[in-house]
Amino acid sequence: MARPEKERAGRGRLSRLDMLPEVAQPDLVWVNGELREGKRPQNELRDIFNARLAAHGIEPISVGSFSRYSVRKAAQFQQLDEQMRISSELVEVLGIDGSDKMTIAFAELVRVAGIRLLEAKGGELAAKDLMELARANQAASGAMKQSAEYRRSLERDFAEKVAEAAKDVAEIGKVAGITADTMQKITNRLKGIV
Repeated sequence: MARPEKERAGRGRLSRLDMLPEVAQPDLVWVNGELREGKRPQNELRDIFNARLAAHGIEPISVGSFSRYSVRKAAQFQQLDEQMRISSELVEVLGIDGSDKMTIAFAELVRVAGIRLLEAKGGELAAKDLMELARANQAASGAMKQSAEYRRSLERDFAEKVAEAAKDVAEIGKVAGITADTMQKITNRLKGIV
Protein backbone atom coordinates (compact mmCIF):
# COMPACT_ATOMS: atom_id res chain seq x y z
CA MET A 1 0.00 0.00 0.00
CA ALA A 2 1.44 3.36 -1.04
CA ARG A 3 1.98 5.94 1.63
CA PRO A 4 0.21 9.25 1.08
CA GLU A 5 2.56 11.99 -0.01
CA LYS A 6 3.75 14.13 2.83
CA GLU A 7 2.63 17.72 2.51
CA ARG A 8 5.50 20.01 1.64
CA ALA A 9 6.49 22.21 4.57
CA GLY A 10 8.27 25.51 4.30
CA ARG A 11 9.38 27.18 1.13
CA GLY A 12 11.27 24.21 -0.29
CA ARG A 13 14.62 24.36 -2.02
CA LEU A 14 15.74 27.78 -3.21
CA SER A 15 16.38 28.21 -6.91
CA ARG A 16 19.52 29.78 -8.31
CA LEU A 17 17.55 32.97 -8.96
CA ASP A 18 16.38 33.07 -5.33
CA MET A 19 20.02 32.93 -4.21
CA LEU A 20 21.38 35.72 -6.40
CA PRO A 21 23.53 38.25 -4.54
CA GLU A 22 22.22 41.66 -3.49
CA VAL A 23 23.89 43.38 -6.45
CA ALA A 24 21.60 41.43 -8.82
CA GLN A 25 18.32 42.32 -7.06
CA PRO A 26 17.45 45.17 -9.46
CA ASP A 27 17.93 42.72 -12.34
CA LEU A 28 15.67 40.19 -10.63
CA VAL A 29 13.03 42.89 -10.13
CA TRP A 30 13.34 43.73 -13.82
CA VAL A 31 12.96 40.11 -14.96
CA ASN A 32 9.95 39.63 -12.66
CA GLY A 33 8.33 42.70 -14.21
CA GLU A 34 9.00 41.34 -17.68
CA LEU A 35 7.62 37.93 -16.73
CA ARG A 36 4.54 39.66 -15.30
CA GLU A 37 3.93 41.51 -18.55
CA GLY A 38 4.42 38.35 -20.59
CA LYS A 39 5.30 40.21 -23.79
CA ARG A 40 8.69 38.64 -24.52
CA PRO A 41 9.56 34.99 -25.16
CA GLN A 42 11.19 33.21 -22.24
CA ASN A 43 14.45 32.51 -24.09
CA GLU A 44 14.85 36.18 -25.02
CA LEU A 45 14.24 37.22 -21.40
CA ARG A 46 16.76 34.66 -20.16
CA ASP A 47 19.40 35.91 -22.61
CA ILE A 48 18.92 39.55 -21.59
CA PHE A 49 18.83 38.60 -17.90
CA ASN A 50 22.03 36.58 -18.23
CA ALA A 51 23.72 39.52 -19.98
CA ARG A 52 22.70 41.76 -17.09
CA LEU A 53 24.07 39.21 -14.60
CA ALA A 54 27.33 38.97 -16.58
CA ALA A 55 27.80 42.71 -16.09
CA HIS A 56 28.03 41.93 -12.35
CA GLY A 57 30.35 38.98 -12.91
CA ILE A 58 27.61 36.44 -12.09
CA GLU A 59 27.44 33.16 -13.98
CA PRO A 60 24.45 32.68 -16.31
CA ILE A 61 21.21 30.98 -15.28
CA SER A 62 20.56 27.68 -17.03
CA VAL A 63 17.61 27.10 -19.34
CA GLY A 64 16.01 24.65 -16.89
CA SER A 65 16.45 26.84 -13.84
CA PHE A 66 15.05 29.90 -15.61
CA SER A 67 12.15 27.88 -16.98
CA ARG A 68 11.21 26.49 -13.56
CA TYR A 69 11.42 29.98 -12.06
CA SER A 70 9.27 31.42 -14.86
CA VAL A 71 6.59 28.76 -14.42
CA ARG A 72 6.54 29.31 -10.64
CA LYS A 73 6.24 33.08 -11.09
CA ALA A 74 3.49 32.68 -13.69
CA ALA A 75 1.48 30.59 -11.23
CA GLN A 76 2.02 33.19 -8.48
CA PHE A 77 0.98 36.04 -10.78
CA GLN A 78 -2.11 34.13 -11.87
CA GLN A 79 -3.09 33.49 -8.25
CA LEU A 80 -2.51 37.15 -7.37
CA ASP A 81 -4.62 38.29 -10.35
CA GLU A 82 -7.44 35.98 -9.27
CA GLN A 83 -7.33 37.27 -5.70
CA MET A 84 -7.39 40.87 -6.93
CA ARG A 85 -10.32 40.11 -9.23
CA ILE A 86 -12.28 38.52 -6.40
CA SER A 87 -11.47 41.44 -4.06
CA SER A 88 -12.60 43.97 -6.68
CA GLU A 89 -15.85 42.10 -7.24
CA LEU A 90 -16.47 41.91 -3.51
CA VAL A 91 -15.91 45.64 -3.09
CA GLU A 92 -18.27 46.29 -6.00
CA VAL A 93 -20.96 44.03 -4.52
CA LEU A 94 -20.56 45.44 -1.01
CA GLY A 95 -20.89 49.03 -2.24
CA ILE A 96 -19.09 52.24 -1.30
CA ASP A 97 -18.10 51.06 2.16
CA GLY A 98 -17.20 47.61 0.79
CA SER A 99 -13.56 47.83 1.71
CA ASP A 100 -14.50 48.66 5.33
CA LYS A 101 -16.83 45.66 5.38
CA MET A 102 -14.11 43.44 3.90
CA THR A 103 -11.57 44.61 6.49
CA ILE A 104 -14.00 43.84 9.29
CA ALA A 105 -14.87 40.47 7.76
CA PHE A 106 -11.20 39.59 7.40
CA ALA A 107 -10.49 40.58 11.00
CA GLU A 108 -13.34 38.35 12.13
CA LEU A 109 -12.01 35.47 10.02
CA VAL A 110 -8.61 35.84 11.71
CA ARG A 111 -10.27 35.73 15.12
CA VAL A 112 -12.39 32.70 14.22
CA ALA A 113 -9.30 30.91 12.88
CA GLY A 114 -7.56 31.63 16.19
CA ILE A 115 -10.46 30.20 18.16
CA ARG A 116 -10.52 27.09 15.97
CA LEU A 117 -6.79 26.63 16.44
CA LEU A 118 -7.23 26.88 20.21
CA GLU A 119 -10.04 24.33 20.10
CA ALA A 120 -8.04 21.97 17.88
CA LYS A 121 -5.09 22.08 20.29
CA GLY A 122 -7.29 21.57 23.33
CA GLY A 123 -6.65 25.10 24.52
CA GLU A 124 -2.92 24.48 24.83
CA LEU A 125 -0.74 26.41 22.46
CA ALA A 126 2.98 26.85 22.36
CA ALA A 127 4.35 30.32 23.06
CA LYS A 128 5.16 30.72 19.34
CA ASP A 129 1.56 29.91 18.35
CA LEU A 130 0.20 32.37 20.91
CA MET A 131 2.57 35.06 19.67
CA GLU A 132 1.48 34.49 16.05
CA LEU A 133 -2.18 34.65 17.04
CA ALA A 134 -1.56 37.88 18.93
CA ARG A 135 0.25 39.38 15.93
CA ALA A 136 -2.52 38.35 13.54
CA ASN A 137 -5.14 39.86 15.84
CA GLN A 138 -3.09 43.04 16.23
CA ALA A 139 -2.65 43.33 12.45
CA ALA A 140 -6.37 42.82 11.87
CA SER A 141 -7.24 45.44 14.49
CA GLY A 142 -4.72 47.85 12.94
CA ALA A 143 -6.24 47.31 9.50
CA MET A 144 -9.70 48.07 10.88
CA LYS A 145 -8.39 51.28 12.48
CA GLN A 146 -6.65 52.38 9.27
CA SER A 147 -9.76 51.65 7.26
CA ALA A 148 -11.90 53.73 9.63
CA GLU A 149 -9.38 56.61 9.55
CA TYR A 150 -9.27 56.52 5.76
CA ARG A 151 -13.06 56.57 5.59
CA ARG A 152 -13.22 59.56 7.96
CA SER A 153 -10.66 61.35 5.77
CA LEU A 154 -12.77 60.71 2.67
CA GLU A 155 -15.90 61.92 4.48
CA ARG A 156 -14.11 65.14 5.57
CA ASP A 157 -12.95 65.78 2.00
CA PHE A 158 -16.47 65.18 0.70
CA ALA A 159 -18.00 67.49 3.34
CA GLU A 160 -15.53 70.24 2.40
CA LYS A 161 -16.42 69.90 -1.29
CA VAL A 162 -20.13 70.01 -0.49
CA ALA A 163 -19.60 73.13 1.63
CA GLU A 164 -17.73 74.80 -1.25
CA ALA A 165 -20.47 73.82 -3.68
CA ALA A 166 -23.11 75.21 -1.27
CA LYS A 167 -21.26 78.57 -1.19
CA ASP A 168 -21.10 78.64 -4.98
CA VAL A 169 -24.81 77.81 -5.24
CA ALA A 170 -25.64 80.55 -2.70
CA GLU A 171 -23.68 83.13 -4.73
CA ILE A 172 -25.42 82.06 -7.92
CA GLY A 173 -28.78 82.18 -6.14
CA LYS A 174 -28.20 85.74 -4.92
CA VAL A 175 -27.27 86.89 -8.41
CA ALA A 176 -30.33 85.15 -9.84
CA GLY A 177 -32.63 86.73 -7.21
CA ILE A 178 -33.68 83.49 -5.51
CA THR A 179 -35.22 83.99 -2.04
CA ALA A 180 -33.23 83.14 1.12
CA ASP A 181 -35.81 80.45 2.06
CA THR A 182 -35.44 78.72 -1.32
CA MET A 183 -31.65 78.98 -1.11
CA GLN A 184 -31.73 77.37 2.33
CA LYS A 185 -33.77 74.48 0.94
CA ILE A 186 -31.31 74.05 -1.95
CA THR A 187 -28.33 74.18 0.42
CA ASN A 188 -29.92 71.66 2.80
CA ARG A 189 -30.66 69.34 -0.10
CA LEU A 190 -27.11 69.71 -1.38
CA LYS A 191 -25.73 68.80 2.07
CA GLY A 192 -28.08 65.83 2.26
CA ILE A 193 -30.05 67.16 5.24
CA VAL A 194 -33.43 66.92 3.55
